[in-house]
Amino acid sequence: MTQSERDGGATIGQVLAQNGVRALFTLCGGHISPILRGAKQHGIPVVDVRDEKHAVFAADAVARLTGTVGVAAVTAGPGVTNTITAVKNAQMGESPVLVLGGATATVLKGRGSLQDIDQQVLMKPITKWSTVVKTVRSIGPTIEKAIKIAREGVPGPVFVELPVDVLYAEEIVSGWYMKEAGVENATSLGGKALGLYLKGHLYRQFNQPHIQLDLPTPELPSLRDRDSQVQKAADLLAHAEKPVLVVGSQALVGYTEAQAKSLAAAVRTLGVPTFLGGMARGLLGRHSEIQFRHKRSKALRTADVVVICGFPFDFRMGYGRSISSKAKIISANLDARALRKNRRPEMPLQMHPGAFLHELAASAGSTGTRDAWFAELREREAARDAEVLEQSKATGELINPLDFFVKLEEKLDDDALLVVDGGDFVATAAYILRPRAPLRWLDPGVFGTLGVGGGFAVGAKVVHRDAELWLIYGDGSSAYSLSEFDTCVRHGLAPIAVVGTDASWAQIAREQVEILEDDVGTVLLRTPYHTVAEGYGGVGLLLDDPRKIDETLDEAKAIAREGKPVLINVQLRRSDFRKGSISI
Repeated sequence: MTQSERDGGATIGQVLAQNGVRALFTLCGGHISPILRGAKQHGIPVVDVRDEKHAVFAADAVARLTGTVGVAAVTAGPGVTNTITAVKNAQMGESPVLVLGGATATVLKGRGSLQDIDQQVLMKPITKWSTVVKTVRSIGPTIEKAIKIAREGVPGPVFVELPVDVLYAEEIVSGWYMKEAGVENATSLGGKALGLYLKGHLYRQFNQPHIQLDLPTPELPSLRDRDSQVQKAADLLAHAEKPVLVVGSQALVGYTEAQAKSLAAAVRTLGVPTFLGGMARGLLGRHSEIQFRHKRSKALRTADVVVICGFPFDFRMGYGRSISSKAKIISANLDARALRKNRRPEMPLQMHPGAFLHELAASAGSTGTRDAWFAELREREAARDAEVLEQSKATGELINPLDFFVKLEEKLDDDALLVVDGGDFVATAAYILRPRAPLRWLDPGVFGTLGVGGGFAVGAKVVHRDAELWLIYGDGSSAYSLSEFDTCVRHGLAPIAVVGTDASWAQIAREQVEILEDDVGTVLLRTPYHTVAEGYGGVGLLLDDPRKIDETLDEAKAIAREGKPVLINVQLRRSDFRKGSISI
């Protein structure tokens, strides 16, 4: 066993490098220091954040944008527990994330040492796989297996617990053992016996070969008669008069930018009216003749064939009831349970939805023009766009959120990344902002997690350092992660954050006040968030004059191009644009 093989941190760094890991996100802790050094030694950037959950959110963003596994390392106890929301968000977002968690020494487990808790009981329910490494030679094979599990089948997060005494060098651990046990110079029989026991334990830790005891992980079942199933779907689509295609995040899971562009070409070949959701936003570029953004439910209620790719029948689809009972449904999903949850499709295909779309396009080709159906959908689309544009012209004190986003839409670079974190303000943005390309939109996903913004922005900028990145915050959600401006300053990352300030948890307050006639718990202050950003070393801009929207956006873009993170504090007037929306 070589010296490098006896260094657990170096082993981890080597395995991560061999698997193309883009960065290691962390918040330092004594339990995990060798992991950070090992990653650095193997050329992996170590990005230290200000809260462990943001390390996982950043790793999640990397996984979603690159098709590779995202990696975070956090210290024992509260370091691990701080990640739980972010890990659950990755699980529900089907994102391949590897979380490396520190732990107390193996000989002290359960004896009351610092930050020693049962981490497995917390992590197993929210991960695809959770395990503990107990010997040095098991580190490499375990990390390799964890990465494989995170990416295969339905992707998701995995957790590997690494006790501190398998990470540090043998001579260091030996010294700790003897000192803590008080047997360095023992003369009593009991002391000598304890010393011998510890030396034996230490020998096993560093020399015992790795034995694979876990059962093989299940592979995704092969689809019987796959070609004929795809052909049947193609035939059904070819005879449809009013088809609709809905593409969700899972259609791009594990995809690189090149693969995403190839998927976009397949969708264009089909030529079917298409609605995009989640990470699929931007798949067809800023403008497309076949993409529609408004009135999806109405289109689904009148469609005769609906193709659902990587989108479950959950609340966003009215639990499947938004689709006409007369419509024939074709659904592709990696998750067998999601295929049939709430609404059973006539043709369920358990396979990667992106692969299905490629095969469907190859089999079906263009499925016809359907001029009348497209005209009907375009009329609705144009009417809603005109309605939004008209409401954006409403004048008054402070900033009309619709006016702000209409102007921002014209300012976005062609390579702009959009990270959204919030309720009412962000939902308003989704009506107007159009991602320019695939894999250029990051939102929390189906879990609806507030607080992803700072971590997502850090991860996205690590992947795309030269791209323009806009982080759209509500004033409520911004407080979860404004501290990551400090991370951005230290690591040379320059996002443009926009905080829509209306001094309210508006998405909740609007309906709460109307239904319960009480605003309790929903009132905020018009906090100077731009000053907060300045305190962390960034640049802050205050926008409260509608006449200065364009020049403020231009100023923010110029500051970001200079390599400085900037925050625009947009003082919003009250808006009823989303009246009737309720978050439950």
